[in-house]
Amino acid sequence: MFELATKIVINGLTSSLVYILMALGFTLIFGIMRVINFAHGELYMIASFLVFALAGSLGWNYYLAVLVAAVAVGLFGALLERVLFRPFVGRELNGMIMALAISISLQASAFILFGTDEHSVPRPISGVLQFGGVIVPRDRLAVGLMAVVVLAGFYVFMRYTKAGLAMRAVVQDQDIASIYGVRPKIIHPLAFGLGAMLAGFAGALMAPIYTVYPYMGSQPMLKAFIVVILGGLGSVPGAVLGGVVLGLTESVFATLINTTVATMVSFVIVVVILLVKPTGLMGRSTR
Repeated sequence: MFELATKIVINGLTSSLVYILMALGFTLIFGIMRVINFAHGELYMIASFLVFALAGSLGWNYYLAVLVAAVAVGLFGALLERVLFRPFVGRELNGMIMALAISISLQASAFILFGTDEHSVPRPISGVLQFGGVIVPRDRLAVGLMAVVVLAGFYVFMRYTKAGLAMRAVVQDQDIASIYGVRPKIIHPLAFGLGAMLAGFAGALMAPIYTVYPYMGSQPMLKAFIVVILGGLGSVPGAVLGGVVLGLTESVFATLINTTVATMVSFVIVVVILLVKPTGLMGRSTR
């Protein structure tokens, strides 16, 4: 029983860390720009393909490829904000339609470039670790540890840098932040780029675990959306809490029953929480 519980917790926390990376980027963009970025999953996909090209085809060191892919996706996100999303700041419906158009365009572009075949990235670490009777794949453990490092860096940036403090101020109240000298034209591309980079890290880290293909971003996007709804749209602490809740819930039901039931239960939890607290676990009412 102890071994089963330990396996559930380890698998759940590993999944949670990746969900949190995706959800933090999604909720950061929404919290600052009020844009529901449904192209977030395609940023995940682009990073995975970059790792496939750099580490799989060109033979780069995997960890260097992860860093380069995440930074490249972050810069691409800042460019998207500057060129396509900036006119729709605060206009949620228009921004959502633009995001859907970008999502479809990026999927089609990946399809044209790479086809529908699934590609594999060589795993940087092989084998398993055994703790008593619990067996943990080394690659999943490495992904979890790297995700922790990225999340720790994000926490330090948001809490202790001027740019991070400015972003937090904009999330709380953009008008008041502007009075104190925070310039949205600088914060918006920075926030969008940072949110995109977090999605890039998630996609790059998971590239060796799953296969890489043009439509791979749909499932992570769905998970991220569930997480931010659970935690509350625009709430960074809520995204962390929602990621942990979703990851552990899925791990329990996937281990004891199957993944289909686990997915169904995650939606049931969302419905129940929204019935009890429509703003999510840590969301704030806009009224």
